[in-house]
Amino acid sequence: FWDGRAKDVEEQALGPILNPIEMGMPNEEAVVNKLKKIDEYKTLFADAFKDEKDPIQYKNIGKAIGAFERTLLTPSRFDDFLKGDENALNDAEKRGLTKFVHMGCANCHNGVAIGGNSYKKIGLVEPYETKDLGRYEVTGLETDKKVFKVPSLRNIAQTGPYFHDGSIATLEQAIEEMAEHQLGREVGPGFIEDVKAFLGSLTSKSK
Repeated sequence: FWDGRAKDVEEQALGPILNPIEMGMPNEEAVVNKLKKIDEYKTLFADAFKDEKDPIQYKNIGKAIGAFERTLLTPSRFDDFLKGDENALNDAEKRGLTKFVHMGCANCHNGVAIGGNSYKKIGLVEPYETKDLGRYEVTGLETDKKVFKVPSLRNIAQTGPYFHDGSIATLEQAIEEMAEHQLGREVGPGFIEDVKAFLGSLTSKSK
């Protein structure tokens, strides 16, 4: 979750199932009972949780979904570039990578997922208007107001709209807004187009 209220993917996976505006199941028991009526799930859960007398439990549903989610790796042309293939990126993408790093974007968007491993305040330099208080809703700390998880940029060209509230429609606008609010910088069309090109290189090769 953007506010970090789940400690891992296993815990996160269970939240939407009971959320009334997502999957809307009434309670854990209803979910378990529904799965127990499906023979295929009886077999799959018995195989996955061999040491448990009653393998179809709500906590095990989270473990199963989490195990699947951990397989969702998305190798991209950028990974090929990092491994030494200079031709994996075109000139615009290479310019975008250089600008991305020199501007300071990589200070937050880093690691294997190119983000997703830290929390930052939105509007770090220039204030950003949002009613969502982010991590503050979880911790109650004043310093966590408007603090959100830094998103992974893998497949970012395919996963709009952007920001924690989905308020930004295009990648171009997201780049411009981030430069202004997080870095206090005004960027022009050339910067935006090159960084957008680089971000496109983060799309999975399977897409």
